Amino acid sequence: MKRAIPKIQYITQDHHELSHSMQAKLAFEKGIEAVQIRMKNSSKEEILEEATRALQYANMSNGTLIINDSIDIAKEIGAHALHLGLKDTPIDEARKILGSEMIIGGTANTLDDIILQKSRGADYVGVGPFRYTTTKKKLSPIVGMEGYQRIISEMNVQRIEIPLVAVGGILLDEIEKLQETGMYGVAISGALLNTLNNQTHE
Repeated sequence: MKRAIPKIQYITQDHHELSHSMQAKLAFEKGIEAVQIRMKNSSKEEILEEATRALQYANMSNGTLIINDSIDIAKEIGAHALHLGLKDTPIDEARKILGSEMIIGGTANTLDDIILQKSRGADYVGVGPFRYTTTKKKLSPIVGMEGYQRIISEMNVQRIEIPLVAVGGILLDEIEKLQETGMYGVAISGALLNTLNNQTHE
């Protein structure tokens, strides 16, 4: 049976003290539902090692582990979910490899992107960036709170239904406001990483 789509996910990033798997462990211990392993500058072997360890922490906490970009690694370790960018392998092609049980999310910046990802069979769409963020190099145009409201309003008019997850530079105290706009969930990174790092120094 397919898992419920998480409302809060933490996206790992390179850090001088905390490995990606350690970030996952700390996030799950903090009660975060899902962790997305995002290792853009690492080899397949490194990602595989960190993702395998993170999956153990996810299973111990009944959490959801999402792999960014890599269909191979998601399949090999039996991850719970996969997230694909607009320029990655199309979701419908990934679905043929991974089957119907795995959650597959896609990235979007505009309503047209959302419609495209939905047509490809996405289970949810990550829409962003909410604001400028240093965690992503080739940043799409900023969406912002008003952008989310416009997109949701237009989706209601066109009767398009798919869970939207806000992503990109989101602060912890903005989660509630974003959910009030009608966004299904949020993905956070830098704002939580500082908290997780402090946790290890207490």
